[in-house]
Amino acid sequence: MTVTRPGVPSGPYQHDLAVYDSPDQLVALAIPFLRAGLAAGEAAVIAVEDSSARSLLDALGDEDGIVVLERHGVYRARTPAAITAFHKLAQERVEAGHPRVRVVGETDFGPSARDWLEWQRYEAVINQALPAQLLWGLCVYDARRLPDEVVEAGLRTHPHLVTEHGRKPNPDYVQPADYLRSLPVPVEPLEATEPLLQVDDVSDFIGLRHTVGERLAGLGGDPDRVEDLHLAIDEMSSNAVRHGSPPVQLRLWASADRVVCRISDRGRGMDDPFAGYGPAHGTDLSRGGMGLWLARQLCDNVDVIDVGAGLTVRLATALR
Repeated sequence: MTVTRPGVPSGPYQHDLAVYDSPDQLVALAIPFLRAGLAAGEAAVIAVEDSSARSLLDALGDEDGIVVLERHGVYRARTPAAITAFHKLAQERVEAGHPRVRVVGETDFGPSARDWLEWQRYEAVINQALPAQLLWGLCVYDARRLPDEVVEAGLRTHPHLVTEHGRKPNPDYVQPADYLRSLPVPVEPLEATEPLLQVDDVSDFIGLRHTVGERLAGLGGDPDRVEDLHLAIDEMSSNAVRHGSPPVQLRLWASADRVVCRISDRGRGMDDPFAGYGPAHGTDLSRGGMGLWLARQLCDNVDVIDVGAGLTVRLATALR
């Protein structure tokens, strides 16, 4: 088994990728990374799926100081929560006296192409969202399980690669903003059906809130999911009214298991591919700027669509 010897990075946050196709290859790529961290007094964290964790722990033997986290406790169901989890992880371990935190992490990309897209975005966003964190992440991708397009996205969103030959700059890496702007707006088939609700010029915001609530309540979905979606629609409609230009329009579609809502205005738009992955004003939540951030945590899918003639925010979530 060939063993790689990762180099030491110069900046605070580092975001590496290792693609593997067997448990032995995973061990060869990840164990030197973890052991180097332990030798330097760094915190060493494993947040991977169970069989991968067992392989790594078996290879580490009696090494002290390894922290194993249930991966869904780190890679939360929604991407902003995962970013927050990594902020908290780095802060806690550094405050405990470790000079840096190393994480071997394995993202759960989900079962569908729509899920994959959210986590592909995340892999680009965290290069921007975590730059000052004393955190070194080694993302491990199982080439046997992941679709080719997910692996390809990984090769475009990680600045460094780790292979059996060592750590090196990734020649296929794309700057996060450029990568995010290059992603297509996914098709939502429900939008080709008759809307459950159509408002062409929102003039009564309070009335709209009640009407949307009534339509959602009639769908019979999970109450928590319906409430979350209602709050997200309320936030995005309020944003469009306050910050956009009229007319503000809303369309709502529903099937037996999914709801899609589009809120559009004719304002200047927003050319910020990182919008909503954290509060607009950082930790100072009193300054507002939380609407899109909340929406990304409340809905399964959020698309911000700027085609130069206003802004559209599309929200979608499963009813159950």
